[in-house]
Amino acid sequence: MAASDLTAVVAATHDIWMLTNDLITQALAGHGLTPATFQALWVIDPDESPPSMKVIAARLYCNAPNLTFITNQLVDRGMVERVVDPGNRRSRLLVLTAKGRRVREELVDTAMAKSPFARLTAEELGQLAILLQRTVDAADGELSRRA
Repeated sequence: MAASDLTAVVAATHDIWMLTNDLITQALAGHGLTPATFQALWVIDPDESPPSMKVIAARLYCNAPNLTFITNQLVDRGMVERVVDPGNRRSRLLVLTAKGRRVREELVDTAMAKSPFARLTAEELGQLAILLQRTVDAADGELSRRA
C-alpha cells in the first residue's frame, strides 16, 4: 500500500469516528454520558460474563485511573455496579444494571443508525468487516508479542 493510501485510510477512519461521535452527542447528553463513558458501556457485552476492570481497561486501551474515573460516572448514573470477583476477591467486575442495559442498547442502536457505515451496502459492509478484522487481528498479534 502506498503511503498516501495509508494516510487516506487512517484519515477516513478518524473522520468516521469523529463524525459518529458528533452525530450521537445529543443521544449521549440525554443520558449524561460522554463518548468515553459510552465506549466503556459499549465494551460491556450483556451477553457475556461481567468483565473485570482490568479487562475493560485493556478493551479501552486506557490506564486504571482513567477507567476508575469513567466507571465512577457510570456508577453514579446507575448504569453499572462494581462487584467483587468471586474467583479473585482483589478484583472487581463491572455489571450492567437494568438501566445500563437499556441505555446501552438504545445508544448502540443510535450509533449504528447514525454511523456513516450505515450507508454502505451489505456486500460493502461484509468486505469492510473482513478487512477491518484482519487489521485488528494483526494489531492484536503485535500487542501480544510486545507483552
